[in-house]
Amino acid sequence: MEVILLERVEKLGQMGQVVNVRPGFARNYLLPQKKAMRATKANLAVFEKQKAHLEAVNLERRKDAEQVATKMDNVTVVVIRQAAETGVLYGSVTTRDVSDALTAAGYKTDRKQVQIDTPIKTLGLFKLRVVLHPEVSITVTVNVARSAEEAELQAQRGGMITAADLRDEEEEETYVEETATEEEEG
Repeated sequence: MEVILLERVEKLGQMGQVVNVRPGFARNYLLPQKKAMRATKANLAVFEKQKAHLEAVNLERRKDAEQVATKMDNVTVVVIRQAAETGVLYGSVTTRDVSDALTAAGYKTDRKQVQIDTPIKTLGLFKLRVVLHPEVSITVTVNVARSAEEAELQAQRGGMITAADLRDEEEEETYVEETATEEEEG
């Protein structure tokens, strides 16, 4: 089925291109999302009339997305989840979780904008892509941890913290407190 793209679609084409796609993709995604319209002579004429307006609207949306992208550059959000001692989550982190964390951090995003390539099923730091506009995307770091303290440790060390690391950290804190007490007494 041939369609006219009304906006840039990743891995498909630019605005105004006539592309051949599978009928199901056109019917179920491109047409309902208003990303394309059927390539008929009448629709081609309508598109040519609206082309300048569509390009102006696209340019405005792109500028807004670029402004948001500069604000969101190098953003790190924390997602707290329960996990086993090995670091495997009971469940997984979804696009909705990341979107909610970004919204809580003060950045308005939709879950459809967050792209998770591989499922997040362990603790640690993950780089995810957020598509603010078809032509503007940024990378956000998601810190998945059991607690806020663990998230801070992961951010400092740059990776997943295991239960053994936490025990070592607690033992070190206890040792420091004990030596401080002994120095005060002695």
